Amino acid sequence: MTVPATSAFAHVPAYAGDPILSLMEDFQHDPRPNKVSLSVGLYFDEQGRLPVLQAIRRAEEQLAQNIVPCGYLPMEGAAGYRAAVQKLVFGAEREAVNSGRIATLQTLGGSGALKVGADFLKRYFPHAGVWVSDPTWENHVAMFEGAGLTVHTYPYYDGATGTLRFNAMLAAIRALPRGSIVLLHACCHNPTGVDLSRQQWQALIPALIEGGLIPFVDMAYQGFGDGLDEDAWPVRALADAGAQCFIGNSFSKNFSLYGERCGALHVVCASANTAQTVLGQLKATVRRNYSSPPTHGQRLVTTVLQADELLALWRQELTTMRERMKAMRGALHAALQQRLPERDLSYFITQRGMFSYTGLSAAQVDELRDRDAIYLVRSGRLCVTGLNASNVAQTAAAMARVMGQ
Repeated sequence: MTVPATSAFAHVPAYAGDPILSLMEDFQHDPRPNKVSLSVGLYFDEQGRLPVLQAIRRAEEQLAQNIVPCGYLPMEGAAGYRAAVQKLVFGAEREAVNSGRIATLQTLGGSGALKVGADFLKRYFPHAGVWVSDPTWENHVAMFEGAGLTVHTYPYYDGATGTLRFNAMLAAIRALPRGSIVLLHACCHNPTGVDLSRQQWQALIPALIEGGLIPFVDMAYQGFGDGLDEDAWPVRALADAGAQCFIGNSFSKNFSLYGERCGALHVVCASANTAQTVLGQLKATVRRNYSSPPTHGQRLVTTVLQADELLALWRQELTTMRERMKAMRGALHAALQQRLPERDLSYFITQRGMFSYTGLSAAQVDELRDRDAIYLVRSGRLCVTGLNASNVAQTAAAMARVMGQ
């Protein structure tokens, strides 16, 4: 066999790695017994385990009683799943649902919704720019830039106060060119945990519509903020106001189904006819990408959403998860405030969801990792679900040391 003298791929640079996933690998290789992972966005229970929700366990048992073939799903996904998810996201009695003017697509998690949506927007709005919050989840930028769109930022987080720069945000959005795409977080903003209030959404939505902008709302944490319906309020308000918009949602976190890749993309249109046209082109986008979504995860989600008893059980489990996150926020805040009484650390308990923007610098995060075996993302983002009764005091003591230097 003849071996090529030079590699045809010599010009391909090495992949630097995803910073969060690489941090997970470093954590797993760390031999220190007292290590604490506060980096990756996974929900862990009080014992530090990924939970199997009882609602999902019962759905699995039901499905096991009737094993069926795993044929290809349609490009748009399973009809029952799409209908059940649309009602969960928008509300069963909403006009937009009942009039059929929402095109809903089963996707490979929330990331799949972003990917398909970005590809669709690039094809049919090729010159539109994308505006994302400063800061946002790093993969938002990668997804839209990967589709060939240019990404900009709008003001969002005030690092000095730990609050939302809403006036600056609203002014920036009002100044955007018509046809611009505005990426928004429905709830539990990643990475800051700082959300718009209902009053702020009520001021923002008319600006989006009157400015001829295209909202793209990412809802990865429905139920982790205040509740399933409460967290979906911004999405429902947009649809009720007549906004034509994109909504991506995920069941990775709130169903603890990370590896099953369960999500959906919804496009709210002006009419049912337009929704059918859009759905057709979304299907074409899927066909050019991965052809069809997987079967098992959507069966689990659909089983839960379509059974009143399982749906009620899931809501109870979500409440338990949500309350644990709030309790860990409170415990961390109390321990930090005791050690740093002169500091205003109230942002730790006003932020919502899985993440807290701690205000720690990259150098301080590095010190926590190297000296204390406490792993955060270098932006200072902390995943509160990595905290529990056995490690919160240790974490607070180390954080207070670096914060007080």
